[in-house]
Amino acid sequence: MDAVIQQLSNSSEPSIRYRMSVDVFGKPKDSLEVKGIQEKVRNSIRVKTMLAARNSDGEFPWHAYQKWKGAFWTLLVLADLGYPSGDQTLFPLREQINDWLFNPKRLKAIPLIKGKYRRCALQEGGTVFSLIQLGLTDLRVDQLIELLLKWQWPDGGWNCDKKPNASHSSFYETWLPLRAMNAYYNYSGDVRAKAAMERAADIFLSRKLYKGLASGEVILKNFTQLAYPVYWHYDILVALKVMCEIGKIDDPRCKDALDLLETKYLPAEGFPAEAKYYKVTEKEISGVSSVQWGPVSAKKMNEFVTVEALTVLKKAGRL
Repeated sequence: MDAVIQQLSNSSEPSIRYRMSVDVFGKPKDSLEVKGIQEKVRNSIRVKTMLAARNSDGEFPWHAYQKWKGAFWTLLVLADLGYPSGDQTLFPLREQINDWLFNPKRLKAIPLIKGKYRRCALQEGGTVFSLIQLGLTDLRVDQLIELLLKWQWPDGGWNCDKKPNASHSSFYETWLPLRAMNAYYNYSGDVRAKAAMERAADIFLSRKLYKGLASGEVILKNFTQLAYPVYWHYDILVALKVMCEIGKIDDPRCKDALDLLETKYLPAEGFPAEAKYYKVTEKEISGVSSVQWGPVSAKKMNEFVTVEALTVLKKAGRL
């Protein structure tokens, strides 16, 4: 493992070096060294490529939710890469997102069925999380939190399923709002967000992050397949990452997922990306990324997945 840590510490990818410095070695985010790495993240080929399509007004020429090049997804990824906080050149992308989220017609169309709001809450949750992480907040972040609190289901999560008999929250629609509630609590001190976070966390912990509540069996195979970026998808690694963020990684119910993660280590190499949720193409289709995110193979190390895994194992006391 030492060789892997050394390799990532000297990675040609600034975002990998940032994550290693902050999340694995625990260096202060406000240190000159870390801030210097963040500037290299800002000026990296990867980030410049992701932002290159902005027009003279600083906006993308497509919908904010365009998968995966829209403003919503771009800011969400930048937040994970360690992009510097407070960059006002990103304001136009923030406005694209908020213009979409706060469109009156959109808000009026959110269905309330059998006492439960059916809402794709990952959209509001992802926005809150990325705007806080990137230092782009304004009063609309508070308004988004109010909506999320209003839409939270009795079992603690969120779901957009319009079937009247849908009875429990969706992993896909809940993990990003969970991150958002934690980030907002740390940002504002609002105890309602903390309470919402605790309720949402139990959705995952009660199922050991990936197993059926009654059967104890794996819910979906792709929950056990590592990937980066996951976008809205879900796997044990992103679940464990969120548990680290909210201070729950020491909960005994994380053990099975941690054990499974450790089995995926490729000796002297790192961790693989076993699944891929994007394409790199010039075609105007959904699911396109403007950049590659490393090899996808059960037998090859992926730096982005590996730094995520090392972060989790470090915080779980397994590194």
